[in-house]
Amino acid sequence: MTDPVHDPQLDEFRSSIDNIDAALVHLLAERFKVTKAVGRYKATAALPPADPVREEIQIARLRSMAEDAGLDPAFTEKFLRFIVAEVIHHHQRIAEGEQL
Repeated sequence: MTDPVHDPQLDEFRSSIDNIDAALVHLLAERFKVTKAVGRYKATAALPPADPVREEIQIARLRSMAEDAGLDPAFTEKFLRFIVAEVIHHHQRIAEGEQL
């Protein structure tokens, strides 16, 4: 039996996962750059930090995309709600005058 620590196929899978994880981190960083700009805009325009109607539309859209992609829509919703909660937190901090 092959040692799983040095299994070439496992190493290839892990390398792909590592690359995907790096891409996810960079995509999230880019997303947060944009949402911070939205937060600054909302603060100057006296708009509320949260937009529940938009959030629900986005969740429905991304659940549908997840289904089409073969990804668990419930997981996708939990992940998106986690991100949105962090974005709202950032928007609240920006509205209170913090520099993010």
